Amino acid sequence: MLFRRRKPLHERLAEAGGVLLDVQAGGWLGQPPGPFGRPSPLGETGVHGVPRARQWDAVGTADAPGLPGDAVHFVALSDGTLIVDEDVPDGALGPLADAIEALVTPPYRAEAVRREDAVWAVAARRIEITELPDVDGEELELAVRGEERSLVVDGRRSFGLNPSLERLAQGDAVVRGRRIDGDLWEIKVDPL
Repeated sequence: MLFRRRKPLHERLAEAGGVLLDVQAGGWLGQPPGPFGRPSPLGETGVHGVPRARQWDAVGTADAPGLPGDAVHFVALSDGTLIVDEDVPDGALGPLADAIEALVTPPYRAEAVRREDAVWAVAARRIEITELPDVDGEELELAVRGEERSLVVDGRRSFGLNPSLERLAQGDAVVRGRRIDGDLWEIKVDPL
């Protein structure tokens, strides 16, 4: 009786996928070598995934010895005002704001994390700020498509028109907002 050995599964799958395998040479045929010495039939994105979008516009470090806690979040307005989420002493955020403002101009949202005793890492993202006097709630999302409008405030659908908010859309768009303080809102407009 004659026994015939079938090709291994990995060779059969490679051929079915259109990739040629040269078993004697120990590599793939018809593709350039990749960064690890052998070609990747999926390409870089297939192996490593798609990179995440950048979260911060600037990152730096600062010495802030008088700052309590392990993390602090704040917003810097164009006039130099700092609006802080946590309870911190007056003037304690100055070193963090000075360090990040060497890299990015206000307005921005920043987050700082203690790294050592008095050393803090601080990161900031530029933001757009507007005044919305007639909006209740802390977060909102307005979707405008043609004549259709959909407003969600704090996770619940809201009815009625808000002309100052709709002017921000300028056509078909999604407007997202987060209250900073009082009537000041951080706004992001994504056209559709």
